[in-house]
Amino acid sequence: MTFMTSFDTTLLDAVKWAFTTRRVNRADVQSFSTDLGAASAGDLLLCRIVEIGQHKKIQLADRRNSTSYPGDLVVLCLADRYAPDQFQARAEIGSDFIHLAASGGVAGTVEAAHARMDEPTLLKPLALLINGDGRIMNVGDYALDSRPRNETATVIGVFGASMNSGKTTAASSLAHGLKSAGYKVAGVKATGTGAFGDFNSFEDAGVPVSDFTDVGMATTYRQPMERIEEGFNTLVAAAAEQGAEVIVVEIADGVFQQETRAVLQGKAIRDRLDGILFAAPDALSALGSVIVLDWHGLSPFAISGMVSCSPLAATEAEEVTGLPILSREDLWDPAVIAEHVEPLMRNRQMQEVA
Repeated sequence: MTFMTSFDTTLLDAVKWAFTTRRVNRADVQSFSTDLGAASAGDLLLCRIVEIGQHKKIQLADRRNSTSYPGDLVVLCLADRYAPDQFQARAEIGSDFIHLAASGGVAGTVEAAHARMDEPTLLKPLALLINGDGRIMNVGDYALDSRPRNETATVIGVFGASMNSGKTTAASSLAHGLKSAGYKVAGVKATGTGAFGDFNSFEDAGVPVSDFTDVGMATTYRQPMERIEEGFNTLVAAAAEQGAEVIVVEIADGVFQQETRAVLQGKAIRDRLDGILFAAPDALSALGSVIVLDWHGLSPFAISGMVSCSPLAATEAEEVTGLPILSREDLWDPAVIAEHVEPLMRNRQMQEVA
């Protein structure tokens, strides 16, 4: 490992720390390493912004946007990214320059991009951050302690047909409606790319929230399914420890994305869900969602998302799926919660069995 010969701690005062680093104790940084070939997913990477491209702002650890300027120093996580509407990127430093793959703080080498995207913001990787033990610092070092699977809280999964289908609005609206109905609620983002949008959306709905960055992953793309499942169990259990009776879990991207498909095909997460709300952009996607979930022996209790914004599209979707189409305003309503969600509650099911 190659270390920079001098380390000026005042350098860190001018650095922008991205959202993906939010759990990192910055006082742990004791040195730098210029051995960039040793980097792996989740490692903390000091970069200089060279040229502004698609992402013109960095989402900071304190959950605000910071306008980027050429020459800015930023601490990001080397990580993979999967975003059909934006970039696919690999956690790899293959040349003198890499890319800002996500404004929440994901750096990597962009492999593919949506046609509407500008060139990715260009970064010069400078060094890896080193702690007092001489090890490369990784977000995994700051993960919550692993917890066993919780069996008491009700868990509602929110899936979507694709990116931008309305999952986050559906999930946070459901959480808000459950809280309005008198439940102790928590939000969890179990998969995806580190960013504060989903995080803030749950908080705006009035519920505590955690996500995969709390269990040591800057993104879940290309992470082993066992690690994602362990993270899911830990996040659900931690939320229950804090008093949550109902936990709304958002699963990122669409049902054909690699990790989401694996979640549906596996049992560890799928069998822990007490109900599913599905977000779809249109009636055809709503019908497709019902078919895909049926392949896995699942059925959503309702459809929400962008399709619910159009009365005509909602009518079409309801006709072809036979399921209720719930807008965000519907999900806010305790009466709707009582009709569609309360029958899924674990405590109610146990009482009925008894």
